[in-house]
Amino acid sequence: MRSIWLTLMTGTALGCAAHPEPIVDMQGVDVARYERDLADCRGYGEQIPIEQGVAKGAAAGAVVGAAAGAIGGDAARGAGYGAVAGSAESARLNDREQQRVVKNCMRGRGYRVLN
Repeated sequence: MRSIWLTLMTGTALGCAAHPEPIVDMQGVDVARYERDLADCRGYGEQIPIEQGVAKGAAAGAVVGAAAGAIGGDAARGAGYGAVAGSAESARLNDREQQRVVKNCMRGRGYRVLN
């Protein structure tokens, strides 16, 4: 149980740490309006549940890792490694989706998003 908790926290941290801000061409932009729009768009991005995806990825990774570990003689260790890998990958994919939502929202509001 301890390894699963550690896995979930690691995956969540990876997802949060990798979330860069959109790079916007600020020429001619009203900064106050930009800040309001960015806050709104972040709110839409936060609707992508990273934590839920991390938990599902950890569970799926643990199953695959346990099966692979059983072949090598240590199913528990394989499950732990699989859980870490699964949660990290799920966090990465969900974070990417959050970034996409925020950037598309900002583009939709007329900003020139450069990344």
